[in-house]
Amino acid sequence: MPMKPISFWHRLLDLISPRLCVVCGHRLSVTEDTICTRCNFHLPRTGFHKDPYENEMARLFWGQIPVERATAFFYYEAHAETANILYELKYKHHPEIGETVGRMLAKEVQPSGFFDGIDGIVPVPLAKKRLRQRGYNQSLELARGVSQISGLPIFDKVVSRTAFGGSQTSKGRWERNENVEDVFRLTDEMAVRGRHLLLVDDVVTTGATIIACAKALLNAGDVKVSILALGFSKN
Repeated sequence: MPMKPISFWHRLLDLISPRLCVVCGHRLSVTEDTICTRCNFHLPRTGFHKDPYENEMARLFWGQIPVERATAFFYYEAHAETANILYELKYKHHPEIGETVGRMLAKEVQPSGFFDGIDGIVPVPLAKKRLRQRGYNQSLELARGVSQISGLPIFDKVVSRTAFGGSQTSKGRWERNENVEDVFRLTDEMAVRGRHLLLVDDVVTTGATIIACAKALLNAGDVKVSILALGFSKN
């Protein structure tokens, strides 16, 4: 597909208000978006989509919930430069980053057939309190980017989060499990029954949030679940 020509106004705007790479902070060229070519090249990709059931992240869910496929875009480390992607997305009021990297992620995994047979995308919901604080759900922003490439519809009203027990960031494995246990509620059983759903979240660490959300969806009966995340933390 031929590249679209860069308009005069695009170039002028870029000159007046230069855009910066979300990872390294260096100026982006007019053909780059959100992440510069160098940082994109050095992104610590997981490659999980090449073996979407037998991988490090998928194994977190074995014996917990039935999972068809699981992948994440890159390995997440809290103090690495690449953590800026999630920091800017979640805490610096840049929802547009989610949509952009969602498209990048989807383009990367689509050729492997990762989306084949999936009926729709379910972004992991935020509690109302956290949604009011942030103003948007970063998982929904990611899902929008994934939807644009995969063509899959977004089901963002089928499950809700009933409580907010504080950030998962500083909690240990067992605290994380307790923090999200029974906080998700299925709100539209008929919309998900008999479907293969792709759960989308920003970061998977212990898998506790995904497990709790998936269990709510599985209550509808005859539901298959796959998982896609932006980052995967080994911690």
